[in-house]
Amino acid sequence: MNIKKKKDGNTLTVMIAGRIDTATAPEVDARINESLDGVESLILDFTNVNYVSSAGLRVLLVLQKLMMKKGGMKLIGVNDDVNDVFEVTGFDEILTYEKG
Repeated sequence: MNIKKKKDGNTLTVMIAGRIDTATAPEVDARINESLDGVESLILDFTNVNYVSSAGLRVLLVLQKLMMKKGGMKLIGVNDDVNDVFEVTGFDEILTYEKG
């Protein structure tokens, strides 16, 4: 798991590489939340995310609810495997994202 962050004004872009699963979801959650002060737009770059478990989906749901109050959240670079998880779980109806 590798996480890089870039803040530009009130926009935070988080580039994640690897799996978001039971072992890594708490780190993803903590690393993003520590940088959300003053953020109105959150962009999660999923170009290098190859798997999302239910624990990862929970992190995304909590972030989505939080960011709806602040401005918005979008995922970019979602691959076919992760997109399939979103479709099967109904997250394609909850999240705003672009396939990569």
